[in-house]
Amino acid sequence: MNEKDVQAQWHKVIQRRSFLKSVGIATAMLPAGGLLATGVKAAGSSAQRLNSGDAAILRFLAAAEIIEVDLWQQYNELGGVDGGNAAYVAALQNLDGDMQQYITDNTDDEASHAAFLNAYLMSRGAEPVNLDEFRKLPSSKAAGAKQIGRLTNLRKLVVDTSFYTRYRSGANPDLGATARQAVNIVNEPAIPLNDTETPPDTDQPVPPTTASARRMQAIANTAAFHFGYIEQGGASLYASMSLKVTDPEVLRIVVSIGGVEVDHFSVWHDKLGNAVSQPLAGVVDPMSGVTFPDLNNPGGELAQTNKIFPEPTRFIEGLPLVSVIRPSTTANAGAVATIKSFTADLLFDGQSKEFFARVMALAEAADAAKRRV
Repeated sequence: MNEKDVQAQWHKVIQRRSFLKSVGIATAMLPAGGLLATGVKAAGSSAQRLNSGDAAILRFLAAAEIIEVDLWQQYNELGGVDGGNAAYVAALQNLDGDMQQYITDNTDDEASHAAFLNAYLMSRGAEPVNLDEFRKLPSSKAAGAKQIGRLTNLRKLVVDTSFYTRYRSGANPDLGATARQAVNIVNEPAIPLNDTETPPDTDQPVPPTTASARRMQAIANTAAFHFGYIEQGGASLYASMSLKVTDPEVLRIVVSIGGVEVDHFSVWHDKLGNAVSQPLAGVVDPMSGVTFPDLNNPGGELAQTNKIFPEPTRFIEGLPLVSVIRPSTTANAGAVATIKSFTADLLFDGQSKEFFARVMALAEAADAAKRRV
């Protein structure tokens, strides 16, 4: 690169930083190499306005991350490193001693994704995403929960656990296959609701011996499966969106954040297995009847709890089986499919018609994006 080219690139950087200042992003947030992380050189296209398709993709991903931050913050308040509900923390630690740290780290990761995506959108002349007007759902009344408005509802979930058997089989939804539920989790909270039915000072032995301890353990087990459900969906969503991206820098962002979603899923896939294996297996929620059986008895390919890596599946007709993220098509893993799945999960139970209209509009625009050649 000659001196003239260097000066031209530098002027682009100066213009970009001036824009960031004008929209209220502090210069201190920018690492020495530009908006992207230190060591990642921003492409020449980064000073240009995003095309409409790439902007739509990033806007939906920002919205999805904002939604994830909202639910993870609720888990973190009650069961994270500084979690304020001792019995919930104990029930989660029955699954794995590191659950608190992982919950907090997952929360931090999603918050970084949401902040970065919105900042990047603004740096490229696109509108960021803000869902604050819809933070109207009530919080849990249990000890440790902040009494603030929420976007998401963790108080009565219908968790799709088919990811568990899908990844242990050759099933690929993109080719029409279906997978059965591993555990039937219907109308079950994933966080404690109040201190009456689940007192925060309840002992949580393994196996739980009192009704309140069994109720709390079932809630923690539901959370573990919900963690896996959320993060496997993120893995598929980012894979689907990456196929539509045009700008190389945007593609780098999508696949890089998507890789972290895959990492999250692998961790939670491992941890949730402890809810359905001995010595904890067999917990029944005394209020809802939701049961967490021993999936290792009788076990088998679709149930064995230590088989957490994806089995090979049919991916492209006429070629050998291969271990891949699945689904990854727009129909099964895209933005609209994500919102429909969250809705079926009852994650948005109680939200307004305006909220559904907003997120579905973002989803439809993202799915309509096409890679420009």
